[in-house]
Amino acid sequence: MSKNLLSLAISAALLSVGLGTSVQAADKDALRIGFLTIKSGALAAGGKQMEDGLRLFLKERNNMIAGRKVELFVGDTAGQPAITKTKTQELVEKDKVHVIIGPLAAFEALAIDDYIRKNETPVIAPSAAAEDLTQRRANPWFVRAVGTSAQANHVLGDYAARELKYKRIAIIADDFAYGHETAAGFQRTFEEAGGKVVQKLWSPLNVADYGTYIGQIKPNVDAVFAAFAGGNGIKFLKQYNEYGMKGKIPVLGSMTAVDEGILKSMGDEALGVISSGWYAAGINNPDNKRFVQSMNRDYKQDPGFYSMGAYGAALMLEQALKEVKGKFEDKPAFMAALRNVHVPNDPRGKISLDALGNPVMDIYVRKVERKDGKLSNTVIKTYPAVSQFWTYNKKDFLANPVYSRDFPPANNIEK
Repeated sequence: MSKNLLSLAISAALLSVGLGTSVQAADKDALRIGFLTIKSGALAAGGKQMEDGLRLFLKERNNMIAGRKVELFVGDTAGQPAITKTKTQELVEKDKVHVIIGPLAAFEALAIDDYIRKNETPVIAPSAAAEDLTQRRANPWFVRAVGTSAQANHVLGDYAARELKYKRIAIIADDFAYGHETAAGFQRTFEEAGGKVVQKLWSPLNVADYGTYIGQIKPNVDAVFAAFAGGNGIKFLKQYNEYGMKGKIPVLGSMTAVDEGILKSMGDEALGVISSGWYAAGINNPDNKRFVQSMNRDYKQDPGFYSMGAYGAALMLEQALKEVKGKFEDKPAFMAALRNVHVPNDPRGKISLDALGNPVMDIYVRKVERKDGKLSNTVIKTYPAVSQFWTYNKKDFLANPVYSRDFPPANNIEK
């Protein structure tokens, strides 16, 4: 080999090494986000909407947050706690993610709680609303972009008794942690305001038909409170109408029962349903108008619980990274910034966290109406700066058991 050829070979080898090093450095320097979502089963619609919200956020920023390149790693949990644990371990141990956004369901978040504590991986929950993750068993590595299961339903229970003047309510809810806690929060404030929950019906998350449950609803109640997640609100309201119940007994709903993400799949059976939540697509502020326009442009639908939750989680991440000047490698400082985050540009309005990592935010009472040819949730009343503890003393609240099928007790249930 000539000296010139040898020189070229050596230069090429050095260039190759240099390129390899720069690629590795780029990968090392990127913020790796793990995203836990659901792509199959009863909650898959919400999982898809969560992913839409997160991808919109990253698109708007050209996959850069606070000056750092972003790499996204997606794990499909299938809505199963065991798979959720496996996917979380893969994200942390194989993909070396710096932060996790997810999972979707309360029971999934509970399933990975111990692992997250042990491995000290920051988690921002865009949907999972399990009460105790920010209450009696608050996890120092966990913050929430959304409310607890009961947070918005404390409002609705109070509203139903004091303003709608309802006295007797039947509850039907998904028979899993989110449904239990949602129903319990509603029951507590409704009964403390003078009403009575006289019936509770629990349906499996994957139930195919609500006919047997609808047939059991007491005819002398003032309203039915329906607490459903995923696409179950669609099935229930359709069958409620088919059984001739619409117009006879009004329906109140949890936020997810008539979420914007599923209203597009409903018809007149949803009209008039009153619900409460921390978001509505009709919130009148510039940040929300831009968000709704972008979701309509890219995904042809209004944002709701799941897409707003993921988008809001990413906004929290962005604000915390700005506070630490993009240095997510300093994990304690990054987590401290995340737990003390104040987001000024959230579509819901200003968002801040309490000392346990849960948002304090406005809660909206909403009514399903048809506007411009499509169903939407119209805000009819706003409750400002609602805490996860409602109006209760925090210490007294936490001294009680976590909300469940058995707490508050069913003192007014009628046979």
